[in-house]
Amino acid sequence: MKKLAVRTLAALLLSVPALPALADATLLNVSYDVMRDFYKDYNPAFQKHWKGKTGEAVTIQQSHGGSSKQAMSVVGGLQADVITMNQAPDINILAERGALVPADWSKRLANDSVPFTSATVFLVRKGNPKGIRDWKDLAKPGVQVIVPNPKTSGNGRYSYLAAYGWALKQPGGNDASARAYVGKLFGNAPVLDTGGRAATTTFMQRQIGDVLITFENEAEMVAREFGRGTFEVVYPSVTVAAENPVAVVDKVVDKKGTRKQAEAYLAYLWSPEGQTIAAQNYLRPQDKQVAAKFSGQFPPIKAFRVVDVFGSWDKVMKTHFADGGVFDQIYLKK
Repeated sequence: MKKLAVRTLAALLLSVPALPALADATLLNVSYDVMRDFYKDYNPAFQKHWKGKTGEAVTIQQSHGGSSKQAMSVVGGLQADVITMNQAPDINILAERGALVPADWSKRLANDSVPFTSATVFLVRKGNPKGIRDWKDLAKPGVQVIVPNPKTSGNGRYSYLAAYGWALKQPGGNDASARAYVGKLFGNAPVLDTGGRAATTTFMQRQIGDVLITFENEAEMVAREFGRGTFEVVYPSVTVAAENPVAVVDKVVDKKGTRKQAEAYLAYLWSPEGQTIAAQNYLRPQDKQVAAKFSGQFPPIKAFRVVDVFGSWDKVMKTHFADGGVFDQIYLKK
């Protein structure tokens, strides 16, 4: 009887469906390529914060590449819980093609959903042999300019707009003179890489070019990887404020059930710890106290916002970067 009872109990236990274990959440952050280093530092900090607050472990996966290509991957079905780009158009497109985010996504977080900014600067070879000091020097004959493709890279787009904006601000500057100047600059580009990190590889590892146009924070990453003795950073007289917006991808998080984790992941970017990690990675924080603490590593700059010089990002994209737009007209004449 005892053996029969044991066998019966065992059979009953086997017939009971197993209760699902409490599953850890997994988030996919689709980002642009020069943010690899920042998120390597930020993700563990958020994971520790979230575990301490909720007891839940969260796995964070990263995808990096040229910003516009990344955005189109999400439009095409890449299941990003969050998207962290370097300009608004690469999130707007998620609203326009598939309603993955609402049209007013930028209003859901502070600072138009921009937790930190950067600036476009020049990297030149040690000793600055070509004497590059400002934008005008990039159009000189014999100067090779390494810059990402504005059609596929937010880094390249900001570089183009910074150069165009500088030309507009010169005495007598207008669209005709700006087009002529930017045409000369891109005429000096031997190659257009698809993203900012690829352009860095071209300049630093392949040793092509006299000057690399890139983000201020990427310059610091180059210094950490290659050493500070191989190049110099030049701040032009006028540059562009590179704004780095972020958004939860609503359709994905609602499907996966990860909304609360995804929203917390982005909100933590504005926390003192998130802002400090940004500053440590040479991103200019929005938090004034953190910015004051790290003010010594950020030289004062004269920077303009894209929307203040060119109008809305929608107008910028249609005028300059749509097929047949100003950039195509300039570059195809090369």
